[in-house]
Parts: sequence; C-alpha cells; structure tokens
Amino acid sequence: MQSNRLSMVPAGLVLATGLMLAGCSNTPKDVTVGWSPEKIYSQAKEEADNGAWDKAIGMFEKLEGRAAGTVLAQQAQIDKAFAQYKTGDKVQAVATLDRFIRLHPSSPAVDYALYLKGLVNFNDNLGLFSSIIDQDLSERDQKAAKDAYESFRELTTRFPESKYTPEARQRMTYIVNSLAAYEVHVARYYASRGAHVAAINRAQQAISDFPGVPANEEALSILISSYEAMGMTDLRNDAQRVLAKNFPTSPYLKGQELKKSKSWWRFW
Repeated sequence: MQSNRLSMVPAGLVLATGLMLAGCSNTPKDVTVGWSPEKIYSQAKEEADNGAWDKAIGMFEKLEGRAAGTVLAQQAQIDKAFAQYKTGDKVQAVATLDRFIRLHPSSPAVDYALYLKGLVNFNDNLGLFSSIIDQDLSERDQKAAKDAYESFRELTTRFPESKYTPEARQRMTYIVNSLAAYEVHVARYYASRGAHVAAINRAQQAISDFPGVPANEEALSILISSYEAMGMTDLRNDAQRVLAKNFPTSPYLKGQELKKSKSWWRFW
C-alpha cells in the first residue's frame, strides 16, 4: 500500500522538489562563519593585495556588518571604496566615500576620504582611452574635473597639514589649467568654423575666469584673429598689446601657431 501511495505523487512535484534540493545544495558556503573581524579584514586585505578586488569588496562588506560601530568597520568602508575605485566602479566608490564622510565626520581618515573622492573623479575624467586617442582633459567633458576640484579644495581647506594636501594642490593646479584649456579648445573650434562671435565669447571667458594660466596665450591669439576677421581693428590691437605684455616671446606675435605640447599636463 505504501508504495502505491508514492507512485500516485505527480511527477512534476517530484521534479520540482528535486530541483529545490539541488538548488539548496549549490548555495555558496560562507567561509567567514565563525571568523573574527580581524581575520576577515586580514583576508580582505590579502585579496586586495592580490588584485582580487571583487572578492575584497565582498569581504569588506561582510566586515562592515559584523563589526558595525567599530574603527575596523570604518577602515573596511574606506578600503572598500578604494577597491571599487580599482574596479572602475566610480559611482559606487563615490557613494561609499560620501556615506563614510557623512557618518564619520570626525574620523581621522576623512582627509583620505576626500583625497580618494577627488582622485576617483580626476582619473575618471582622464578617461579609459585617453592614452590611446591622445586626448587630454582639456578636450573632455568637465563635470568630473569640477567635482574632483571641489573634493581637493575641501581637503586643502579643512586639512592644510594633511599628508595628502600637497598632491591635492598639484592636482588642483592641473584642473584649473585644464578648465581654462577647455574653454580655449571650444573657442578654437568656433573660430575654425568662422563663428567668431562665439569664439570671442569663449576666449574672453577663459581669460576672465582663469587669469594667469598658460592657456590664455592661445585665448588672446584667438581674440586677435577673430577681431581681425570681423574688421574690429581697435579691439584686435588691444588684444595684441595684452598678448605682448603677458607673453612677450609668444609665437603668436609673429603670426605663428603655437604647437600644443602633448604632455604639458603630466606633472607626476
């Protein structure tokens, strides 16, 4: 009788039950069960040192949960952000850092968090293929550069004695130069297509927003050529006098085109 009852069980139910059991047997085992927070952190760092960033991120996340409220959990959060940065996940890295800064405003690692946040945006703006296509930051969208600048500015303002501040200042200088060069890049584009009013506006913006930067040499030359093309002799002469005063050896004064260096911005 018992065997008859079993034989009456629908085949589909037997198959579904078997699949459920098989699925349970394939559930990944949490190897960190019973581990101390210190052991988890040590293993996470080992994975990171070996370049296994995804595995490291998983370990750091476990540690955040297991050691919540401790200094070790804070360290795990910072290390996780760095691992996310190394995987190229800019959005998650910035989100992790923002959360850390918001939850731990008095942490001694806030200066590093600000530095890393700036670095994430800085490198993102250089672009994955910049070395292949030889396109520098001045020819790319500037939002990430501005975000990076704000992070570095906050770092240098709040933590002037931080060991990360000197490099942050260097990067800020580069960003300012590149933002000016971006305006000149756009002005050059307009001038090459005969849109001289637009070219003049962008060149003037570069000069007024970023005084004293190298890109202003070309900005002034664009003003000179655009005023010349529009028959505005007095304004052309004024721009030429400013160029001669600020860049007395400029090739533009002799009607030559300045050759753009492919590595003017590489300072490290």
